[in-house]
Amino acid sequence: MTMHIDYGPGDALLVVDMQNDFCEGGALAVTGGRGLVPGINAEIAAAAAAGALVIASRDWHPVDHASFSHRGGPWPPHCVQDTPGAAFHPDLSLPGEALRVSKATAFDADAYSAFDATGLAGYLHERGITRVVICGLALDVCVRATALDARRAGFDTLLLAPLSAAVAPESADDCLAELEGAGVEVRQ
Repeated sequence: MTMHIDYGPGDALLVVDMQNDFCEGGALAVTGGRGLVPGINAEIAAAAAAGALVIASRDWHPVDHASFSHRGGPWPPHCVQDTPGAAFHPDLSLPGEALRVSKATAFDADAYSAFDATGLAGYLHERGITRVVICGLALDVCVRATALDARRAGFDTLLLAPLSAAVAPESADDCLAELEGAGVEVRQ
């Protein structure tokens, strides 16, 4: 599925957390995650061809991260640094020049947004980026947080809803409504 977005040099396509642990068979799998890859690959190709910046965020947790259930957090261990589960999905076609942003790397703090303690907003402003186009996993967790932070940082923000999937599918409509209320353009 291609979304037919007109990309340009002022745009960044931000692919959120398309990692093995969030796809079927992973430690914290999102139903339909793997199925998003072909459409996301089409967007990556379109963005790169138009001179847009391509970014891929990833959870990159230390082995004993604060978000893990054995430490009192809400999640099972997932996306542990340098493990197969933390790797990007093998079918994801990231160009070599794509920017890779690691988040939630501290033992004692969680981070859902690609903008949380990564310096990404400042970097994008320096590069002259005015619009951030977002897709990936999971709609109701990291995609949501990333889109809200992109708006707060002053970027025009476009969410590609068909190229995002929710941990709790029943929450998707409320999540999309929240994002629209915050000024995020939601493309269905």
